[in-house]
Amino acid sequence: MAPKKRQKDLMQLFSNLTQKTKIVEPMKTLHGTLRDQDAVEREIALIMREIQERGFFKTKLEPIQLARLITSFYAGKNDTEIARELGDEKLSKTVARARVQLKLFRDLDFNMPFDQEQMKTLMSTEMTMKEISEALGISPTTLREYRHVIEQKEDTTLDPYLERIKDVMEDRDLTEKMTSGLQEDTLGESIDVAESTDMTELN
Repeated sequence: MAPKKRQKDLMQLFSNLTQKTKIVEPMKTLHGTLRDQDAVEREIALIMREIQERGFFKTKLEPIQLARLITSFYAGKNDTEIARELGDEKLSKTVARARVQLKLFRDLDFNMPFDQEQMKTLMSTEMTMKEISEALGISPTTLREYRHVIEQKEDTTLDPYLERIKDVMEDRDLTEKMTSGLQEDTLGESIDVAESTDMTELN
């Protein structure tokens, strides 16, 4: 029997079996016990609320929105995509600023057309932002954005809270791996049963 046809036949047999038995019951229990994304985001939101209440973080985004920002960033989404998830594409700049505050940096954040040390040196003088931006060949707005990136990179105020958030995200990753592994094991066991039943029927 061709591999693809046999796999199709086994999956059909598996489907027939699961309608009569409880082979996949452990999988149902698993989904009810392991944390889903909403639970993870609620936990992160509590940490973000604590940060905001202590006055360490200023943004117009709500704690639960910041939690979604974090999980979406780790899911590989850009600032515009994250803003859409929050319900308004116009929030992309707000998302970018909050993301930097949370030290969720992208390579592009550090793609500066000048040496960072040069900017730091100029910032330590009595030169105005306009004068510094002219010396670096960028606009004052761009200068403020780059300064924000560098300041947040060096600021350690949020580090203890960010470590807690990182732990939550790592727990989620572990949970997903456990879920995936157990699903594969359950499916594998079910296919073994299907194959056994298939052979019995053939006999």
